[in-house]
Parts: sequence; C-alpha cells; structure tokens
Amino acid sequence: MHSPSRAACATDPAADTGTSAHPFDRLTPQAVLDALDATGLRGDGRLLQLNSYENRVFQVMLEDGGAVVAKFYRPGRWSDAQILEEHGFAAELAAAEVPVVAPLPLGDGQTLAHALIDGQPFRLAAYPRRSGHGPELDQPDTLRWLGRFIARLHAVGGQRAFAHRRTLDARTFGHAPLARLLAMDLIPPAQLDGWRSTCQQALAMVDAAFAAVPAQPLRLHGDCHPGNILWRDEGYAGGPHIVDLDDAVMGPAIQDLWMLLSGSPEAMRGQMAAVLQGYRQFRRFDARELALIEPLRTLRMIHHSAWLAERWSDPAFPIAFPWFGTGGYWGQQTMQLHEQIEAMAQPPLDLEWLD
Repeated sequence: MHSPSRAACATDPAADTGTSAHPFDRLTPQAVLDALDATGLRGDGRLLQLNSYENRVFQVMLEDGGAVVAKFYRPGRWSDAQILEEHGFAAELAAAEVPVVAPLPLGDGQTLAHALIDGQPFRLAAYPRRSGHGPELDQPDTLRWLGRFIARLHAVGGQRAFAHRRTLDARTFGHAPLARLLAMDLIPPAQLDGWRSTCQQALAMVDAAFAAVPAQPLRLHGDCHPGNILWRDEGYAGGPHIVDLDDAVMGPAIQDLWMLLSGSPEAMRGQMAAVLQGYRQFRRFDARELALIEPLRTLRMIHHSAWLAERWSDPAFPIAFPWFGTGGYWGQQTMQLHEQIEAMAQPPLDLEWLD
C-alpha cells in the first residue's frame, strides 16, 4: 500500500502541533461534557459518538431529561464567519418554514461556542435530536416531494449570497484539489502520469461545460445526498428535513439535485423528470444546467481524493478508508475519470418537456 506520506499529512490544515496525535484525540467524554456545560448544556454523563468523519458529533443526554446533538468542528477548516453563515442560512430556512434541523441558541444566546481543550481551540454547536430515516428514492412521489423541498430551499438561498463560504466551481473543486494532490507527492509513480493526464483532460471538459452554461450561483446545501436528508413520518411535520449544512456553498441549482439520481441513463432521466416536476412548482429551473451533472460528478471525484489525502492524519480515516493511496485506488480513479470523459462527451439528459 502506498499511503500518503508524512509530508502529505503535514499539509492537513487540521494537523496537530501539540502533544496529541490529532486534535480530536482531546475530545474525551469528560472534555465534551465540560465544554457543553460551559455553554449551559449540562449532560448527565451519557453520550454516544455518532458517525461523522469531517467533524466529531455526539448525542448527549441532559440532566433535564432532554438530549442534544453536539458538533465539534474540525479545527482549521472553517472560520467563525463561515460557520455563522451556515447557521444564519439554517435560521433563514427555519423562518421560511423549510424543514431544517437548525442549531440551538446556547447560554449566551449565540449558536456558536468556543472551547479550549488541552491547549487546542474548538468551535462547537448544538442541535435538537431528531429521528427519521433516509428517503425512498425509488418512489416517484418521494422524488417529486424532494423536488418541491429543494426548490423551497433554493428560493431562500437565492435571496442573498454567501460572503465567506466557498463557491463550487472548476477552480475550487477541481484545479485546486488537483494541485494539492500533486504537491503531496503521494501517488505511486506507476499511476501518476496516467492519473494526472486523465484528470487534466477531464478538467478541461469541465471548464468548457461551465463556460457554456451561464448558471447563476445561489446558496446551496452543497452535499445533498440521501444520507444528509432525514425523512420523518409524522403527519404534517413529516417528510424531508435537512440535517447538515456543513458543506453549504454558492453554486448552480443542479448541484442539489443530481445526487438524488442513480442507475442507467434511462432511469436517471425518469428520476430527474420526477424531481423537476416537484421543483418547478416552487421555482424556475434552467434546463441548461442539466449539462453540468457529469462535470459536477467529475469535480466531486477529484475533490474527494484530495479530501481523503488531507485528512489522513486523522486516525479515523486509515481505519475507514484502508484502500486509499494504493496503486489499485489510483488505477481505479484513472479508469473512472476516463468514464467521466466519455459521459461528459454525451448529450445531457434529454427532458423535452422542459422549457
């Protein structure tokens, strides 16, 4: 296995400079409880770490009989201003009655708190605990409902722009991750030239696609895959809820729609038709953005490889992604990028009924 080198790990902005192997190692149960206690949330000693790689998230039972979900942001990833924009967006959605699990006001009335744990500063927030399950994407009615839901989210997102958060484009999610990966010197020599040239060829097609589609960027969820949609079966309050805006960005509307699709081109055509039937009940959709689906999928692949490399110093990542960094991994990525080049050369989804 060719794993990311020590030099590569050192480029991780969250890499620890103290005595602990990684900043998150400091989040012992007592440290978590003490940090929350300082915000006015008194835990009763019971907590459960939930599944999250980017941040650390805990379900915490409180002395008053309630429960919260506490989120400790990865050090060095976001600034206060970026996190507060995320929280502000959630508050706007809630005010517009778009179902979202928004951060709770803490003891000082703010939604963002700071804690210094063993010399390491952390940012944290708390959320109400909500139960539910993933959406049933094989049901056209569910897809139409999701289309209406995301259109309502975009109606709020289009009211103003983010000032501090990223924009999803070919530079930020493609060219910059490629440059960072090459600077890390972690790709085995046998796979380097093939992966690099294929990646560059794919990004040239992504550049051309974005230049051809004048999409107006708006505030998005940004990572709207089914795992980030909580479906609740509670009558009037049921249906989809957004549970995580950590990756909220500026970008084209199609970004929040394409990850709902799967299967053959024919299957995806039917799924997108159902989604857009719902979407267009609340918001106009520019059909030209359909040409960005495969370019956006390509950017996600490249960005994901850089994300894994930059997080490799976090002990959770080698355990969860043991195949990353091998020659087989980079060979597979090269093959998948070739497939994306072929996909981007094909006409976009043909939905003739769209204006």
